[in-house]
Order: sequence, then C-alpha cells, then structure tokens
Amino acid sequence: MKAPLLSLSIVLAGLLAAAWFGEAVPAAATEECVPAGAWVAPGGARLAADGFTARLARESVVLLGESHDNPEHHRWQLQVIAALHAQRPDMVLAFEMLPRRVQPALDRWAAGELTEREFLREVDWSRVWSFDAQLYLPIFHFARMNRIPMLAVNVERTLTRAVAEGGYDSVPVESREGVTRPAAPSAAYLASLLPVWAEHAHSRGGKDAKPDAGDPVFLRFVESQQVWDRAMAQGIAAAAARSPAPLVVGVMGTGHLAYGYGVPHQLRDLGVTRIAVLLPWDRGTDCSRLEKGYADAVFGLDPPEKPAPRLRLGIWLEAVPEGIRILSIDAGSVAEAAGLRPGDVIVEAAGVPVRATAELAGIVQRQTAGAWLPLAVAREGARLEIVAKFPPQKP
Repeated sequence: MKAPLLSLSIVLAGLLAAAWFGEAVPAAATEECVPAGAWVAPGGARLAADGFTARLARESVVLLGESHDNPEHHRWQLQVIAALHAQRPDMVLAFEMLPRRVQPALDRWAAGELTEREFLREVDWSRVWSFDAQLYLPIFHFARMNRIPMLAVNVERTLTRAVAEGGYDSVPVESREGVTRPAAPSAAYLASLLPVWAEHAHSRGGKDAKPDAGDPVFLRFVESQQVWDRAMAQGIAAAAARSPAPLVVGVMGTGHLAYGYGVPHQLRDLGVTRIAVLLPWDRGTDCSRLEKGYADAVFGLDPPEKPAPRLRLGIWLEAVPEGIRILSIDAGSVAEAAGLRPGDVIVEAAGVPVRATAELAGIVQRQTAGAWLPLAVAREGARLEIVAKFPPQKP
C-alpha cells in the first residue's frame, strides 16, 4: 500500500512507540532506515532488544505479518514465536492459511498423532493454500514439538466470493460460517483499497475508468475483504477470551495487518485492545512507509536468496476422479522427452497418489535440477511406469 510522505508527527509517533516497547536506540543517520537484524519503531527509532520480547509477551494478541512466498519472513516468524514462547509457554498459534473446517486435523497434529504427510493431506493443504508447505512446516513442527494449540481461523473461499458477488447481506445466515457483520471500514482503508481494486479490475478486462469509491462492485469487494478479516479476528478473540488467558499469536499476510486496517480493526471492535502488530521489513523498502500506524514495530531482513528456476514438466492438466489427465504437452519439454502423451492420466508421482493438480505441482517443485521423477500413468486401460528426467542445473 502506498503511504503519504514522512512528517514531524511520524517522528513523534516513533518516539511514543519506542517508549511503549522499551528503551529507544537512535539509528545512525548513514544507515538504512531499518537495518537487517534490528527492531525499529515507526519514525525510525531503533528498539533495544532487552525487554522488548518481555513487553510483547504481556499483550493479549501478537500479530505477525508475511509475504506468503518469502522464506525469510517465515524464518523471522519462527524466531519471534520461539522468543515469545520462552516468555509465555501458554501460547496459541492462529493461522490464516487454514479454514475452520480442518481444525480437527490441527488438534491431532499438535497432539503428535499425525505424520507430516497425513497432516498436509488432512488439512487439504494443496487445495486451501497455494504456497509451498515447506515454508510453513518449521513453524508447524515447532508447535507440535512444544504442544502449542493451533487454530485454523480462515473461512472457505466460497464465502468471500459470495460476499464479493452479492454483499454480506445476500449470504444466508447459515452459510456465513458464524462470521458476524464486520465493523465498518475507515475512510483510510477505503482509500488504500481503491487503487488495488481498480488495478485488479483493469487487469481482468474491466473498464479503464477513474476509480469510484462509491462503486457498488468496489464496496462488495471491500466487504469480502472485511469478512476475511472478521473471521480471523473472531477466531483470535475467542482464543484470547479463554481462562486462563493465553498469548495468541496470529500468522497472516501483511495486507491484513498494515496500518491496523484489517484484523486489528476487527479485533478492537470485538473488544480486544491489547494487540501488537509486528511486520517484516525487506531491505530496500521505501522508508516513507515507516510512518505512524504502519505497525508497532518492524524487523529488518536481508532479501531471500534468488530461487532456482522453477522446474516444469511442460504439461497442461485437469483433475479427473482417477487422477490428473494431461490435456496437452509443450514441445521440447521434460514430459515430451519422457514419453508422456495427451490423454494420459497421472495417478502417482514419486510413489504418492495424486488427485489434484496442486499436489502434482508441489511434488514437481520439491525436485532438484537433474532429478529423476517416477510417474505412474494410466493409458488405454494399462498402467505404465514413466520416469521424467529434469535437466541438470547450468553452471
């Protein structure tokens, strides 16, 4: 989200935040606004490490943001969770990534009753979250190792889509998954979402017109975002209301947290006021964003290593009851070299049954350059064993 330029009020806000968290350590003028490895308050005041975690641990809720595909963000989240757990072992972890319906699987995982593969299958990971599970598994394992309760606080996408299409009131009460009417959005939140919505609408072939904050389609889009935020806030608030009260740590996208517009706004409407919002800060981020209200503190991170080129079989697919049918094959692809054909149905990859395209994509992405991937294929009533050979990495 684009933010206004810095002003004197931001400097004052930074000093206030530093006072709330603990002793402030002024950053050198020649350094970046958020150096790697440092906690910084809005306005640029460096926060001393001593006492910072202890202060956070006395909150009701701590919310940790992320860019979903950035591995450094997830490593930072785990570091914060571990530090807070040392202060408050009575912790609950709440996750945006998982809808409420899979809660029994989270309970069984945290109790040590499921293997990693069983857990990912039972939470329907490949369908409900499109990002690599390997990014999140260290946090999941930390929770299980320490028997920390885990909460699924999201809702089904069918609900947010229905709200975007017809508005909250158009969805029958029995189809709202218990999500109550969200608190009204602030004018600043509407202003921040309008260009995002307009760009999205234009990219999908919408009219190239001046964005209008009163457009009913835009307002339904806002409602759908707020239902998402409200659902997560309700799950977190319910956990925070337990007796004795635990420390609830929420893991979710930065867009739900920045400037307090999303989940924090809904939490306050639900009566939860002791909230800390912590966000990762990537080197090179525009320092004008480090302004009043952006977060309670940010933590500087180096950019992640440049990922290796994504491996591809070079096929177009559709899910069918018996597996994944190949619709077409790219010329010169790994799939063509392996002897795969349009109409083949892939039923196993690396010895694992596959029934969704995301499951196959996940297995492919876990391979390395030069690897051989065994595939079981159904063709004209026969089962064939085919090996897809990925090219070695270029020097």
